[in-house]
Amino acid sequence: MSVELNYLDTGGDGVPLVVVHGLFGSADNWRSHVKAWEATRRVIAVDLRNHGRSPHVAGMGYDAMAEDLLHLLDRLEVPRAHLLGHSMGGKVVISLARLAPERVASLIVGDIAPVAYGHDHDTVFAGLRRLEEGKPANRREADELLGEHVKERAVRLFLATNLERAEEGGLRLRLGLDEIQEDYETIMGPVAGEGAFSGPTLVLRGAHSPYVTDAMLPALREVLPEAEVVTLEAGHWLHAEQPEAFRDEVNRFLGQR
Repeated sequence: MSVELNYLDTGGDGVPLVVVHGLFGSADNWRSHVKAWEATRRVIAVDLRNHGRSPHVAGMGYDAMAEDLLHLLDRLEVPRAHLLGHSMGGKVVISLARLAPERVASLIVGDIAPVAYGHDHDTVFAGLRRLEEGKPANRREADELLGEHVKERAVRLFLATNLERAEEGGLRLRLGLDEIQEDYETIMGPVAGEGAFSGPTLVLRGAHSPYVTDAMLPALREVLPEAEVVTLEAGHWLHAEQPEAFRDEVNRFLGQR
């Protein structure tokens, strides 16, 4: 059963660029990029299930999340789109490209390979659970609670984008944290679908990120044989660390389509 995803649509003509965030992210994280891109094209930024303002439901399988995205394209009467996904969102768009290649004009993947990864979010889950228990009154208190488990300030600031004002006062998480944690094993697993997506593909990776190493490139090219791989001087959150370089590469790639 598909989920009715929350989305931001700039409107306009032509083949749209659909932007899909990563784990614990949301469409809100991409607002500056959307603002830059909307000058020249229609942009649709989505909240995946259990993220942002989208519904909380059980199941974080890539087949289900790709179906959610396809359902949104159908609702918006978008026959084909350029798909851009970062991290978990990258796996979602790769899955969609394998399951429904006729709907994909091109694929842009941000710092992820279509492979299974090990667990590395234990401290993040612990920090978010501490936030839930602590019921912070303001963002300073929220940062202190998160800081008991998450030491990197940049990561805490990113996680704090999931806070919203609660009706009873104070701040609360808008994530479907139970659903995400319950299916974390699936999120860390491989993409959905079979075979290769042979359409135009750009893979942007961070030079200081372990997510798309040279050793992973053969497995990546099995699924994305046409992939152009570009390395940016950044870590995993390359679109936040090197926003202009990231946009320049996306614009260059899309300009050829």
